[in-house]
Amino acid sequence: MARKTILVVDDERDLLDLLEFNLRREQYRVLTAPDGETALELADREVPDLILLDLMLPGIGGFEVCRRLRAAPRTAHIPLVMLTAKGEESDAVIGLAQGADDYVRKPFSVRELMARVAAQLRRGRLRGSADGPSLLRWGALVIDSDRFVALLHDDALDVTTTEFKLLRHLVASAGRVFSRADLIETVRGADAAVTERTIDVHVAAIRRKLGAYGEHLITVRGVGYKFAESEPATGD
Repeated sequence: MARKTILVVDDERDLLDLLEFNLRREQYRVLTAPDGETALELADREVPDLILLDLMLPGIGGFEVCRRLRAAPRTAHIPLVMLTAKGEESDAVIGLAQGADDYVRKPFSVRELMARVAAQLRRGRLRGSADGPSLLRWGALVIDSDRFVALLHDDALDVTTTEFKLLRHLVASAGRVFSRADLIETVRGADAAVTERTIDVHVAAIRRKLGAYGEHLITVRGVGYKFAESEPATGD
């Protein structure tokens, strides 16, 4: 089996060396970039299996790098974990809203980070073989697990890995209400250090990308979220 490729983006040389050493020890192929411009070039050329991205970068900042990665077809669905030295939750929330799949605050445990990397790669490997049908249809919305794409009126939605998994899970059980805890377990695993606020950010992003169709992703106050059970009339 080919080794998975990880792109690490950080301007701290010592941290780059540390992460490269530990990732190689886990048998990953490692690419490193000290700035956003180099990261975008490497990501487009190599299309890594996962990207570890620092927020505070010289030149093109981490948020902008994330936005550009998600906007480019070749890199739009690469799992992306943000690294931030800031302690405010708002930075992590902004990162998730820009399309990141996870975040880790510095200073972090290398062991924990390796576990996060493995979990993201495992979910990426299993995303096309999830339980249930590979093709889901709900009105003009189509969820294709084999191709890992969500289509609305035949146009591909620019969703992240986590957003795709959330949308697929909700549409597959349209009408059923899921708590935030249920959704956290579905998209990240029961042992992941993720807050309920994380789910709220992803749901808000999905609604925005669905446009008018976002009204069918319903908030159930005090409980969680559901996708509407009744499909709209043809052509809506």
